[in-house]
Amino acid sequence: MKELTTHQRMSLIFDHKEADRIPIWDSPWNGTISRWHREGMPAEFDGGNYVDYFDIDKISFFMPDNSPRYPEKILRQTDTHKIYTTKWGATQKELIGEDTTPEFLDFKINSPKAWAEAKKRMIPTRDRIDWAFLKKNYQAWVDEGYWKVAGMWFGFDVTHSWMCGTENILIALLEAPEWCADMFNTLLDTHIALYEMILNEGYRFDCIRWWDDMGYKNSQFFSLDLYRELLKPVHKRAIDWAHSKGMKIQLHSCGDIMPLVPELIDLGLDSLNPLEVKAGMKPVWLKEAYGNNLVLHGGISAPLWDDLPAMHQELEQLIPVLKKSGGYIFSTDHSIPNTVTLEEFKDIIALVKKLGAY
Repeated sequence: MKELTTHQRMSLIFDHKEADRIPIWDSPWNGTISRWHREGMPAEFDGGNYVDYFDIDKISFFMPDNSPRYPEKILRQTDTHKIYTTKWGATQKELIGEDTTPEFLDFKINSPKAWAEAKKRMIPTRDRIDWAFLKKNYQAWVDEGYWKVAGMWFGFDVTHSWMCGTENILIALLEAPEWCADMFNTLLDTHIALYEMILNEGYRFDCIRWWDDMGYKNSQFFSLDLYRELLKPVHKRAIDWAHSKGMKIQLHSCGDIMPLVPELIDLGLDSLNPLEVKAGMKPVWLKEAYGNNLVLHGGISAPLWDDLPAMHQELEQLIPVLKKSGGYIFSTDHSIPNTVTLEEFKDIIALVKKLGAY
């Protein structure tokens, strides 16, 4: 088969058909890209342009702002770190010049009363959409065959990790479920209203991707019954809305969410990422059980980036199984750390293309 554009390739894969090869869609850290430049990748392949250097798949991403839009300001900065407030009402500490996860120090939205004030700030107005960015880039995405992804953020993940704090939300799920449900739905409603504006202007996307990390190592943050009661109805609304607009929909959920997969299949979810092996996800089992219904994206253990022979062995075992009859997109189950050299990544991409060819 001749080489396809990313849009052609992804369209076939999402229809559970074989393409020229499996798509390659992974995420390097900023420090990883900087390292590759130091090791010889030309400067013009900065940022997302690294995909052109490696000749891997072109994914465009856009997401309007559905946050409460609290003031963002730096409270303190030293040579090593900064402390700042976010538009979600959190106070964070972050190391400067390092690839790290920020430390969360405080959360403004920590009660139903505080949420009521934040909710008043979440009016879906046109200035929440970067129209200039769309106008500048959209036609190139179409002309160059990008897979056009629209981001959404709603549900458990954004509330516990960025807006209210994990402890606050885990307690609230049991003691104040109405508060949680109102946040989940408001975040979704705001994004749907903003995307309706975007679609009305003639812009189109191939896929909705939303983040809702619902698991950690070998378990989920909440019970199956609680999922069915509070989160599943919100997920259903998002999936139904995306499908009504002709878009596929993909969930990114870290951790072990194996018990939730049948619920997601029931909702009509099209694709699941990242299939975090180190947390307990079983990509081969998922392929055998749901491969005709669910596009799998990921499932390669990220710690193997530090052991290239083991990575080779894993790819040689998994890709021939996962790619059968379409429905698989390559990535590791987290991201590409800055320990990965330019030559090592070239080596892995060459192997993935070889093993992933149809």
